[in-house]
Amino acid sequence: MSKYILVIDDEPGVRDAFELALTVLGYDVGGAADGPAGIEAATLRRPDLIFLDLRMPGMDGVETLKHLAVLHDTPPPVYIVTAFAREFVAPLQQARELKLAFQLAAKPLTTEQIRQITRTVIGEPA
Repeated sequence: MSKYILVIDDEPGVRDAFELALTVLGYDVGGAADGPAGIEAATLRRPDLIFLDLRMPGMDGVETLKHLAVLHDTPPPVYIVTAFAREFVAPLQQARELKLAFQLAAKPLTTEQIRQITRTVIGEPA
């Protein structure tokens, strides 16, 4: 079974870009348009890697991260991908204080950056 990457982002174009960048390499990519849908998707199948938008309507990325962190004995690696890190400094600091594991990447990511992060974090597809 190929490695599963979950992309949680409210912008369909962003989810599509990740899917296009990674499926051609053999990764299995799933998408969710908001935090609750992402949590549900991660419950149904444990992702090997999660790309998570920070600024989403309703449940933001930090709140979503809190829920994702308790779904599995070993939480999957999470890359928070955002252009709004400065607006979320306090919530991101709180997440670090809660020992929630994540890396931060600035939007927009190029296709090669998406692929490089994925290969570095989880290796080549199955």
